[in-house]
Amino acid sequence: MDQDRETGTELKPRYDAAGLVTAVVTDNASGEVLMLAHMNEEALAKTIETGIAHFWSRSRGKLWMKGETSGNVLNVVEMRVDCDQDAIWLRAEPVGPACHTGERSCFYRRVVDGRLERD
Repeated sequence: MDQDRETGTELKPRYDAAGLVTAVVTDNASGEVLMLAHMNEEALAKTIETGIAHFWSRSRGKLWMKGETSGNVLNVVEMRVDCDQDAIWLRAEPVGPACHTGERSCFYRRVVDGRLERD
């Protein structure tokens, strides 16, 4: 056990082999899960510096600020890290829909009997 990482006060993210940590974003007001993405060291630093959520796009292979083209940014209210610092939780105030499909949340479908149903 890495006592400093698990109980200390220093931010020491445990990045995976690809240099990423998982980041989940919830709506600060409602608690609704808005999206799940990944952050590298640069995305985490930019998020801390600007207060606007930044992520690493695995599909595009580049840093991106959520809302950079749509204007639907995520203003970070609070950032938390889990006990072993391999996951980040952002509580945010969304400006517009969080999902690139135009849905409020990326989790707009539920699995029912092996099929998807929209909310």
